[in-house]
Amino acid sequence: MYGYKCGYVFIDGMRFHSYHGVIEQERLTGNDYTVSVRAGYDVTRAMSTDDVSHTLNYADVYEVVSREMAVSSRLIEHVAGRMAERLFERFPLIQSLDIRIMKHNPPMGSDCTGAGVEIHLTNNKTK
Repeated sequence: MYGYKCGYVFIDGMRFHSYHGVIEQERLTGNDYTVSVRAGYDVTRAMSTDDVSHTLNYADVYEVVSREMAVSSRLIEHVAGRMAERLFERFPLIQSLDIRIMKHNPPMGSDCTGAGVEIHLTNNKTK
């Protein structure tokens, strides 16, 4: 049908109040975070069948992200890594992931919108 088979499901700007941080006070009072996820997968079947079972349901992706944001961690890199691991496990059709986590009020004495991490991973087990 088409020569290019990779497409993406993305959820941009999911908002959470979570308890991550190196400083103990951050883990007690929490902070506001924004998370964005982009998952690459072969969209060929979804494009031709119009069947939801052939796509990556973004509500299910949100559920995984929300669950991992609820688990307190010192490093948001660790949170992003857990998210990626769970998403690759639950959705074997995912070929690549881009995850961006931004802390809105980082305790660093700077006036900024936020600070965070962005990771790009590929699933070596995708067939």
